[in-house]
Amino acid sequence: MPAKKLKEFLDENKIKYVSITHSSAYTAQEIAASAHIPGKELAKTVILKVDGKMIMAVLPASFKVDFNIFKETTGASNIRLADEHEFVDKFPGCEPGAMPPLGNLYGIDVYVAKSLSDDEDIDFNAGTHTELIKMTYKDFKRLVKPKIVEFSYQTML
Repeated sequence: MPAKKLKEFLDENKIKYVSITHSSAYTAQEIAASAHIPGKELAKTVILKVDGKMIMAVLPASFKVDFNIFKETTGASNIRLADEHEFVDKFPGCEPGAMPPLGNLYGIDVYVAKSLSDDEDIDFNAGTHTELIKMTYKDFKRLVKPKIVEFSYQTML
């Protein structure tokens, strides 16, 4: 069970968190609604291929990746969404599309949208389509050591 592995990792690192169970939901906006969390407060994980390397882009559920801004802020020359078949095996035990944004557990660099770094807490999928983890952003940053860059824009309020 992916949530169990994630919780063990958080416990080992003495991270305080809350587990939130919700009805099955698959899109970030559905998850936010199901868990009664504003879309701008729920973090979603998008897998990108940047100059041939797989990375995690973590941004608010109500935002989208702006590829041009991502290129400008990171100096990348080639960027695209990764196809699910390219990364599904990189997240053992996780349901497709429900990967937690802890790339350090999977050997993948993590880029966090600057807008998320301003929040006190971060809520994200726990590896399933029915459970979220809520923890302080400060603890997330200490644990994951993400690169904080501007690369997204809001699509809905």
